[in-house]
Amino acid sequence: MMDIEKNILLEGQKVIAAILPNLPSAPGTYRMLGAVGEVLYVGKANNLKKRVAAYTRTDRLSARIQRMVARTRSMVFAVARSEAEALLMEASLIKALKPRYNILMRDDKSYADILIATQHDFPRILKHRGVRSDPGEYFGPFASTVAVNETIDALQKAFMLRNCSDAFFGQRTRPCLQYHIRRCTAPCVGMVSRGDYAAQVEGARAFMKGKSRDVQEDLLRRMQAASDAEEYEKAAVLRDRLQALAAVQGKQAVHLSRPLDADVFAVHEGCVSVFVFRAGRNYGNASFFPKGGDDMEPGGRLAAFLPQYYEGKVPPPLVLVSVPVDEGNLVATALGTRIVLPQRGIRKDMVALARENARQEWGRHVADAATQAGLLEKLGKAFSCPHSIRRIEVYDNSHFMGADPVGAMVVAGPEGFAKSSYRKFNIRQAAGNDDFAMMREVFSRRFRDSNPKDSTFPDLLLIDGGLGQLHAVQDSLRALGLQGKRPFVAAIAKGPDRNAGHERIFIPGRKTPLVFPPGDPLLFFVERLRDEAHRFAIGSQRKRRTKTAMTSPLDDLPGIGSSRKRALIQRFGSIKAVSRASVADLLQVPGISAAMAQRIFNHFHA
Repeated sequence: MMDIEKNILLEGQKVIAAILPNLPSAPGTYRMLGAVGEVLYVGKANNLKKRVAAYTRTDRLSARIQRMVARTRSMVFAVARSEAEALLMEASLIKALKPRYNILMRDDKSYADILIATQHDFPRILKHRGVRSDPGEYFGPFASTVAVNETIDALQKAFMLRNCSDAFFGQRTRPCLQYHIRRCTAPCVGMVSRGDYAAQVEGARAFMKGKSRDVQEDLLRRMQAASDAEEYEKAAVLRDRLQALAAVQGKQAVHLSRPLDADVFAVHEGCVSVFVFRAGRNYGNASFFPKGGDDMEPGGRLAAFLPQYYEGKVPPPLVLVSVPVDEGNLVATALGTRIVLPQRGIRKDMVALARENARQEWGRHVADAATQAGLLEKLGKAFSCPHSIRRIEVYDNSHFMGADPVGAMVVAGPEGFAKSSYRKFNIRQAAGNDDFAMMREVFSRRFRDSNPKDSTFPDLLLIDGGLGQLHAVQDSLRALGLQGKRPFVAAIAKGPDRNAGHERIFIPGRKTPLVFPPGDPLLFFVERLRDEAHRFAIGSQRKRRTKTAMTSPLDDLPGIGSSRKRALIQRFGSIKAVSRASVADLLQVPGISAAMAQRIFNHFHA
């Protein structure tokens, strides 16, 4: 090691050594901070003093950890009641802070659950993401959204449960399309009794809990009885319900001979493959490529990965793994599950399936990364970019006739699109039909507090637009003091007559736009970047527009929460009908006092 590197390492070592005397011998978490306060690493320990002392023995550390120690200028600590609690604290901090030297999950999307919502007399079935705060019974989470959608579709066909919102349910006066295509029994208009609908719900519950054979035998028995009674239309409905259950079981090709709730994890090189089994059926799989930890053994990677994976999720009773997990008992205790390395039987086969999937995914990932890195290098040369390109940010704006404008940013790098880094900007000041002003607002908010030394600072900004948008962005960066060589800026505009394949790239300092020849891989690459930004911008704008459309005049009334709004809608059927109601009519609604009824009436008749 060079003398200057030794001196830097020694400086970090001295910082840590100076902290040691005041550290407790208790469980907790620690954060190692750099010169400007950036979080380099988050760790946990059963004994903080012993764990941190290990960083002072630099000759025993790997090269990666030595670099981390050399950068350390201060540390922050939090004491926990147990090592298991410290482990969960560590996982939460890693996901929130994304330290450079930790193993990071590359995909932090929330997985979908299937929810049978029970806050209504006639429960509905729906896909649910996020915190399990709504009343009801949850099944999941599942890695495959496709499998969840197919299962809900099959459950609607088989058990004919409603999927409409409570507000929509409350204002129906006749059956909707779902009833006519035999996916709902129309409880909204009394086409089914509460008892019969409860039986439908119970059937769906039983199926999701792995009692599919009992459910199918019951449907088969009822179908035969209807046929014997010459009620052929009823028998046909029951036949269709049986076929729906058979279809969803057929699509979940990998299944077990008996009900089992388990997640299966396998590691191959830098890939972690996850398979999800619920009630003995395969509900999909996902592959992750955690960032960092290249010098760690597979067991250490899983030990760091599992708490992050289950952050905000409920683990199944059993977790199967392909390698022994470092501190496996501690991780299992913290998560409230069992971690098992199977040695024989069907469970070993499940792990083998996940391991082979991880091997295949890693091969594809390496090949894709090599291709992506090559494209980034060629793009830099084509644009005459003075520095290498590792992070591209692509920007686009979207609005609907000037209303609900949104700016969108997507991020790409050597490993493809980094969806966890995408951002949307709800435009607050600029007019929705002023594209240049929208760009200026977006860039002002994006770069107002940014640091060019930060790892999330872009090397290239690609703007969906022409020369005008390019100048607007340059003006914004100049006003922010970022008019240097980084970030490099370019704008992509559609060709004549807006023809795809004839895009023009506007680059500062270049008199004529850059035009790639048809079929050039770089043309497809920049088109893919532009199209992803366009897709994200339109999707974000539609969500904002939908949210605006869903707002209610009752939202402006203090004291009217979701429960009272639901009661009003169920009583009158619509907001319009509420606005026409008299004070006497409003008093008939549960939870509406005389003062509240008068306030609602005045709100609509002021």
